[in-house]
Amino acid sequence: MVKRILNWLVLAPLALAAVVLAVANRGMVTLSADPFTRETPFLTVSLPLFVIIFAAVILGVLMGGAAVWLNQGQNRKRARRAEADLANARAETERLRA
Repeated sequence: MVKRILNWLVLAPLALAAVVLAVANRGMVTLSADPFTRETPFLTVSLPLFVIIFAAVILGVLMGGAAVWLNQGQNRKRARRAEADLANARAETERLRA
């Protein structure tokens, strides 16, 4: 119950801040992927600023999550091996008891 209340105390202000950010930054901006030509860039897209900000945040969270998941692969492999060893030890203990 306390965890649920704490989640609401944290998530509600964050959601409110996201809505305020979206309302305050509705203006269209042009995002260009061509650093050399300023007059007629090769690849451009016009979007509201809040869409670009939210997309950048989501992309950052996904990239960070992928990096952590890849770095934790060794720990997951070690845990699987330890569980298999434990299962073998339990089976051997039961065999020796019988």
